Amino acid sequence: MEKSMFCFQCQEAAGGIGCSVKGVCGKDERTARLQDALVYALRGLAATHQALRKQGKKDSIVAHLLWEGLFTTITNANFDPTDFVSRIMHITAYSKKLQEEYQLSVPSFARMSLTTEEDIHALEEHGSILQEKDENIRSVRELITYGLKGIAAYAYHASHLGFENDNIAEFVEKALVQSIEETELSKLLSLVMETGQYGVKVMELLDKANTTTFGHPEPTKVSLAPRNKPGILISGHDLKDLFELLEQSQDSGLDIYTHSEMLPAHYYPVFKKYPHFAGNYGNAWWKQTEEFEAFRGPILLTTNCLVPPRESYKERIYTTGPVSFPGTKHIPTLVNGKKDFSALIEHAKTCPPPLPLEKGEIIGGFAHHTLQSLSETVIDAIQKGYLKKFVVMAGCDGRMPSRQYYTDFARQLPSDTIILTAGCAKYRYNKLRLGDIHGIPRVLDAGQCNDSYSLVITALHLQKILGVSDINDLPIIYNIAWYEQKAVIVLLALLSLGVKNIHLGPSLPAFLSPHIVEILTKEFDITGTTTVEEDLVSWNLL
Repeated sequence: MEKSMFCFQCQEAAGGIGCSVKGVCGKDERTARLQDALVYALRGLAATHQALRKQGKKDSIVAHLLWEGLFTTITNANFDPTDFVSRIMHITAYSKKLQEEYQLSVPSFARMSLTTEEDIHALEEHGSILQEKDENIRSVRELITYGLKGIAAYAYHASHLGFENDNIAEFVEKALVQSIEETELSKLLSLVMETGQYGVKVMELLDKANTTTFGHPEPTKVSLAPRNKPGILISGHDLKDLFELLEQSQDSGLDIYTHSEMLPAHYYPVFKKYPHFAGNYGNAWWKQTEEFEAFRGPILLTTNCLVPPRESYKERIYTTGPVSFPGTKHIPTLVNGKKDFSALIEHAKTCPPPLPLEKGEIIGGFAHHTLQSLSETVIDAIQKGYLKKFVVMAGCDGRMPSRQYYTDFARQLPSDTIILTAGCAKYRYNKLRLGDIHGIPRVLDAGQCNDSYSLVITALHLQKILGVSDINDLPIIYNIAWYEQKAVIVLLALLSLGVKNIHLGPSLPAFLSPHIVEILTKEFDITGTTTVEEDLVSWNLL
């Protein structure tokens, strides 16, 4: 008998409760169940490696299996049940190999032997979110798990550039195991805060990987108008994939464009040496069905966020890394760690140029290195009363009409406020003409969702130079939009630093039970968004 699904990991959970027939994101029941089964198999691998660590040994492959495995289960990354079955079989076989080779003693959930389709179905049942009947335990368990998915995504990108941190890997292993073995709510809540602390660490690691490899982001104007040549559109977040694509497409007669969360690549100095790096095409991820149609050339998806493609352009979709969709072409990683984009490049040469969507340009590149260099200007503006508040509006965008709130909120902010942003939430307001304060743009884009770390560093820097003892006494407010699990780890990172009075919207996570919401409200003053006017009043901005 076919089992039902249940998924409430993203902001679009059906009815604000959860998807039980088909995901709003587009994934089917089979894929949803296999994603949960993969997470369960990864818990077994984590327990196996913990046992190996107790012998004073480590296996270098395990962390990479954890990073990519968890990453594939993030919303809008991987829709391919065949890929999930393959990953589950490989991970359980690898766990068994380590157990036998080192004679490891592991918990029962780590002793999996999968040889038939029935074995996979049984694993799906074990991995079901609804196995835990206590809604508060389930709520905190999933909060931890989704935070770990965010950590894994950022660790994946860092490792792709050769930057590793075994302390982060060891914590993720511990948390994967402890979050299903522990039944005491207070201990699980402590693990939530520890997850946030490691969120800060992994964002720091990725920031180091990106800036060491590609230089520090710098203020940059990015063209929005396409040129009159065939092109390739690259979406997702992976900067190494972009670098290899630019290298391989030099002198090809093609232009390369970024889409959605790849926009911040234009801010890094290394990418500016490529004359065929043409600009940004389109907006946030959820508009891609229209924008991919208009692009007319091939599109490379390096990570989430992929919307199930229309048949009219499906043959132009290429996936790589953790991304996969049935019927699209997948570019694998070669044994040397590189990728061959020649098929994609040759395909692009046969396509017409992109249709124009927009014109003009936008400016970004205000990561922590640049923001700290503006310290004197900022302090002067604060002391003279020109600048009263920073408003952190980081996170994710989405297709719900209620997200118009963020555009309206940005428009109605008083002229003595500056928006600090990162992630695709910026597409709700980064093209508004909000002016500047003493030459500083009123929308400062630090970069991708992982570059929320820059906003944390900026807050800590302001705390130091203003001589403020409590981070919550800074002239900074937090109005965070969320959609998927990388936004969850950003939230947990902020909470672990003691940041309070965060407004989270456009709705609170469905995976948080009323009791857990009550705890977070009491401890951190975290609350949902209301109306623009009410929220502006609550922050004394009107």
